[in-house]
Amino acid sequence: MFNHWRSRKPICRPAAEQRLKATLSWWHLLALGVGAIVGTGILTLIGVGAAKAGPAVILSFVLAGLVCAAAALAYAEMATMIPAAGGAYSYSYAVLGELCAWLVGWSMILEYALVVSAVAVGWSGYAAPLLQHYAGVPLQLMQGPDLGGIINLPAVSIIWLVAGLLCLGTRESAAVNAVLVLIKLSALLVFSVAAFGYFDPGNLTPFMPFGFSKSLAADGSEHGVMAAAAIIFFAFYGFDTIASAAEESHNPNRDLAIGIVGSMLVCILIYIIVAVAALGAIPYTAFADSPEPLALILRSLGQAGTAQFMGAAAVIALPTVILAFFYGQSRIFFAMARDGLLPAPLAKISGYGTPQRSTMLTAILVSAVAGVFPLADIAALANAGTLIAFMAVAVCMLVMRRRQPQTILKFKTPWAWFTGPFAICGCLYLFYSLPQQTQAYFGLWNLLGLLVYAGYNSKRGLGRPGSNV
Repeated sequence: MFNHWRSRKPICRPAAEQRLKATLSWWHLLALGVGAIVGTGILTLIGVGAAKAGPAVILSFVLAGLVCAAAALAYAEMATMIPAAGGAYSYSYAVLGELCAWLVGWSMILEYALVVSAVAVGWSGYAAPLLQHYAGVPLQLMQGPDLGGIINLPAVSIIWLVAGLLCLGTRESAAVNAVLVLIKLSALLVFSVAAFGYFDPGNLTPFMPFGFSKSLAADGSEHGVMAAAAIIFFAFYGFDTIASAAEESHNPNRDLAIGIVGSMLVCILIYIIVAVAALGAIPYTAFADSPEPLALILRSLGQAGTAQFMGAAAVIALPTVILAFFYGQSRIFFAMARDGLLPAPLAKISGYGTPQRSTMLTAILVSAVAGVFPLADIAALANAGTLIAFMAVAVCMLVMRRRQPQTILKFKTPWAWFTGPFAICGCLYLFYSLPQQTQAYFGLWNLLGLLVYAGYNSKRGLGRPGSNV
């Protein structure tokens, strides 16, 4: 049943009839990356991170950003070398073999599905007060069971709205995304200017009340700079969705590197500025674990009008993150189905040039999760899948440097034999810093993945599409 586990996919572009339509330019990809990265992490998870690390959550942002930057450089090299849908899954199939690719793809299914769900829940946290005030929607219909509600209908609704947009066309979706990204960045600029006006260095002391390494408190909660970084890591990834857009890029050799590296540099700068402004404005204990920390900070400063603008901007702009990761998830399903690892109907391309069946399957899965699960649990488990994918890409880059040293690279990772191991070791440490329950759930997810792989592959004959055997 594991006859194919070592087989590798040839490094080449798919046949024209199996290839997605190229409609995206570099600025579409840059906006896609910024739209994916800047979102729930800074608008919502800064409160979760502050509860775990105190003011030292600033350091958590820096450390998580450095690990992601190293992984982004590896992604840029691999994406220009293998410009195919599927991102880390496709690189693993071409470099490490089918079984590794399956496990990476299986982890990415978890990652993308949970990210979309988490962002939808975060978006609902900002939308719920507005819907309750202006439309009279009962709170029980806007919260999951963990918060005393029945179902989070706003989270489910935004997922299906984005699914419909993606089915209509990739270029149209990217254009809408670019406009919403500008709205989101303007809101963060307004917040930073307003918060810095109340900056008090005393709010940053004690700077590291819970220490650096992950530690267990008396109530069973986990604290420390690295415990926060393991959750805040969620705030930085998103550039990997750009790698999934490789087939749909007009000039992948140039555009992918601009999109991946450019979006990471922009977002690291934005995050540090916003985090310092937030933590300096009021004591972190005032907004720790809040579902809308930035708006709460502004209200605490007497900036009710600015807070309302912030909430409205989040409601308008957070769907950019949902769109970007939803896009990536549907392309993972599409790529795995095209390679024969998932049912072939998922690889069918619609008349709009999009994988509609993969998109609809994604909508069903993520809306079910978003309707009932809390944000912090979703984000932690999503991080586990992402860390595996990032490590795999760094390993693929190093293997290809050794296997084909003569290859002319369109984008070359600087100091590859430092950057690659740094990304791998950083991801391992962040994985260790995740909650133990998250690690256990992730282990069970991959055990399920191996059982699915064994069961599905036992029914497949030799010569699977995409294999080199």
